[in-house]
Amino acid sequence: MQFKNRITDLLGIEIPIVQAPMGWIARSPLASAVSNAGGLGIIETSSGELDAIRKEVIKMRDLTDKPFGVNIAQAFVRDPEIVRFVIDQGVKFVTTSAGNPERYTEELKRAGLTVFHVVPSLSAALKAVQAGVDGLVVEGGEGGGFKNPREVSTMVLLPLVRSQVDVPIIAAGGFVDGKSMAAAFALGAEAIQMGTRMVSSLESPVHQNWKDAIVNAKETDTVFLNRAHSPALRALRTEKTTRLENQTETNAMTEFGTALDLYFGGDMEASIALTGQVCGRIDSVRPVAEVIAEVREEFFATIGALAAQYSSR
Repeated sequence: MQFKNRITDLLGIEIPIVQAPMGWIARSPLASAVSNAGGLGIIETSSGELDAIRKEVIKMRDLTDKPFGVNIAQAFVRDPEIVRFVIDQGVKFVTTSAGNPERYTEELKRAGLTVFHVVPSLSAALKAVQAGVDGLVVEGGEGGGFKNPREVSTMVLLPLVRSQVDVPIIAAGGFVDGKSMAAAFALGAEAIQMGTRMVSSLESPVHQNWKDAIVNAKETDTVFLNRAHSPALRALRTEKTTRLENQTETNAMTEFGTALDLYFGGDMEASIALTGQVCGRIDSVRPVAEVIAEVREEFFATIGALAAQYSSR
């Protein structure tokens, strides 16, 4: 069985699985593995290292002949020429996040790019559609990374947004396998985005300590930080994040520390390990191609079993 919907048609991909644009992580080794496996790899810009990002896009051309995209994380990229930068890289798909969809959508679309905006609420989704985006990444609060301080779970947010908009939706937050993908499709999505599963993959560049922490984590082993500030964060529970968990006066961003010492040095207390609740469902470090193939197979098995069980009743 093959996937065919608005997402696969728009993005030119075989399997509607998108890799999250995680700072320093979503670069060519991981993104090309996702694209080569039939999904859509995304190159990040949230690290702010645009010279390095330009090189990563060039590397992507050598590592895959499949489609890939770039994310513009508005809150973390201050370069006023970021849109021209992305256009000049020759990519055809962009996700915009952490900012106003009105800021870049028109210019990107005028240049012929397909634009999806990341939204954490219904009001944000309606604003993005009004701004003219081609689609949405609807992100529930259980996902890892930067969040709206007033988080809403994917189970509530996704069908709510779908009930009010007609554009294609990529569902993010809590997706790790074919069964959760089938649930997303039942609620109105036409693709899923995976972050934590990709962080813990074989091709992920992060230190093994972080991957092991994800594999060993329970479903309760993340914390939601910065409820009184913005952006909020969902991260693995460590001594640092446990200390910050219930602090309302301290902005966790001021204690982010030295991210690269955690990401690539393996010091889990050096920074904040952005991770989703789905860590509790991940039990091994596996190659991206194996993960995506298994998700695809389980998706079709799940919807087939449901159809067989209930369609004749």
